[in-house]
Amino acid sequence: MMLQTEQAYKIANLHELSTEEILEGINEADQSVALCISQRLHDIQSVVDVIVTSIRGGGRVFYIGAGTSGRLGVLDSSECPPTFGVDPTLIQGVIAGGDAALRQAVEYAEDDTTAGWLKLQESGITNKDIVIGISASGHTPYVLATLKNAVKNGILTGCIVCNDNSPIQQMSQYPIVIPTGPEIIAGSTRMKAGTAQKMVLNMISTTVMIRLGRVKGNKMVDMELKNNKLYNRAVRMVMEETGCTEIIARQLIEKYKSVRQSIACFQVDCEK
Repeated sequence: MMLQTEQAYKIANLHELSTEEILEGINEADQSVALCISQRLHDIQSVVDVIVTSIRGGGRVFYIGAGTSGRLGVLDSSECPPTFGVDPTLIQGVIAGGDAALRQAVEYAEDDTTAGWLKLQESGITNKDIVIGISASGHTPYVLATLKNAVKNGILTGCIVCNDNSPIQQMSQYPIVIPTGPEIIAGSTRMKAGTAQKMVLNMISTTVMIRLGRVKGNKMVDMELKNNKLYNRAVRMVMEETGCTEIIARQLIEKYKSVRQSIACFQVDCEK
């Protein structure tokens, strides 16, 4: 049986359409993604809760994938340290073919059934950690073999896939299945399926960080202040939270190099 993500979309004559018609078709297809996700929020919640428990117990999260799926995992993991001030090893993205595959497709790498687990072993994976496999098809050998090894070693597993009843889903204790269906270009899962994976990854990492106390109100108070944009954002946050002037906010940020610390120490500094 052909996977849904490999089937033909309802628009079969793309090469005959105008630019406007093609764009309208892509946009219409994309609008179905958020609805698909809304129907699987309970499964996403389960993954978030187990990740929070794992991290609180000293564990880490490993996203593992190939191609677009792998790139999205690396993207999400790499944005957590600057956004939430966490250690870069807390959430790690592992892609088939290594870092070179981030810029240039290494298509054969997804069939390697040993490299993923070897990479996790190099990272010192333990049964405190959790491995999240990302695969549109749900069949990617690189991901499936890694999850199998994780299960053999008593490590929790989850997944984000876009076809139901896949081997990767069955190998995951905490599966998330987002059935995005046929792509507007048959089999091009960098489109709807990739969009769904990106949205789910955003939901997971953001909610995990909120639950771990890395957000105050709706502000990223633990972000790294590594450029002028972030520095100025930090100043505005301190002003909004404390009611102080911009001058004082800048003095606090210069002193503590942290939004959270600046807010916490504002009253103490003012009383001196």
